[in-house]
Amino acid sequence: MNKNAKQFIVAAESIFGSEPILNRDDITRVVNESGAPYPYWLVTKAEYRHDRGLYAVPKSGEKIVKLKESIVKLNDADCKVIEPETEMAYQTNTAQVLEFRQPKLIDDSEPAVPQKWPDYVPFGFYKDMKNIISSKSFYPIFVTGLSGNGKTLMVEQVCAELNRECIRVNISVETDESDLLGGPTLVNGNVVNRDGPVLIAMKRGAVLLIDEVDRGSNKLMCLQGILEGKSYYNKKTGEVVTPKPGFNIIATANTKGQGSDEGKYLAQILDSAFLERFPITVEQEFPDMKTEKKILSPLIDDKDFVENLCQWADVIRKSYMEGAVDEVISTRRLVHIAKAFTIFKDKMKAITLCVSRFDEETKMSFLDLYSKVDASVESPANTASVATNTEISV
Repeated sequence: MNKNAKQFIVAAESIFGSEPILNRDDITRVVNESGAPYPYWLVTKAEYRHDRGLYAVPKSGEKIVKLKESIVKLNDADCKVIEPETEMAYQTNTAQVLEFRQPKLIDDSEPAVPQKWPDYVPFGFYKDMKNIISSKSFYPIFVTGLSGNGKTLMVEQVCAELNRECIRVNISVETDESDLLGGPTLVNGNVVNRDGPVLIAMKRGAVLLIDEVDRGSNKLMCLQGILEGKSYYNKKTGEVVTPKPGFNIIATANTKGQGSDEGKYLAQILDSAFLERFPITVEQEFPDMKTEKKILSPLIDDKDFVENLCQWADVIRKSYMEGAVDEVISTRRLVHIAKAFTIFKDKMKAITLCVSRFDEETKMSFLDLYSKVDASVESPANTASVATNTEISV
């Protein structure tokens, strides 16, 4: 038996006792905690197979007990305690065990429950989303809507309220199967197989939040069977992963998976077979004025300013829907303005800084409109230069 095998055996005994029977998760735990190389010899040789998915670890010849932060080696004649502070490793006649400090990983960390926002204001599909997630039914949901209207935050806050784990993965055109499902990873100089966020969510019965799914490519097709609620065969490890009750998939996007005709988003055209795996599509709208006032009120101690901001944003959105302007003020941007106002204590400065991301013509049009909504501020000096076809009337 080689040195790497002996290192794994001694580490397994220190965690699970003499001659343990391990499953794949147990093996991963030993590798993570000890830094021992992954024991492919254990999972591939028939002589160590105890039962389906279970493997019998041979005896090392040493009995090792781990007490708190000390490693205790028990012999027949005496007992020697080796403190980690004075000696980082010790040599036995069968193996050498090293103490490693591993980074905390999502598959062995505290539950991934999102932080609850005390001032969050539910709206739109929130109540229905809560019913679906609380039922623990597998019911994939596709949520689409303009950027900044609270799609992702809604899912996270539902999970926070229900104390449900939510594992979020952001998609780009570069996202591939290994990013989602996992694969070989280098740990302490050794190559081990690490589960990706999808398999972790399946094993933990968590909500998998696939954010910006319409940025992905055809590599998302690796999720087809999982989107049907079926078990997944991990061809890299030979493990069959069956989703734990409570596992669900929620995807958010700015489009419906058919690309962006206006060019506002770098959205891809998603395969229809992929989209068909989602039973329902939720079209998330911006909150109404009453709701947005509730959202902004805890951030701004000025009721008139809150009222004017919400009216201003509502007029712009109506103009956007009519095709009069090409940009829109989102709920997220209103929050940005509110936070800027708490810093600069100047209404127009806060608004100007937060709308400067738009082209000059649109920016000046929005500033001119706000000056018409709020009589306490002055119109921008160069309002006259704004083109007539982008002017917005209250």
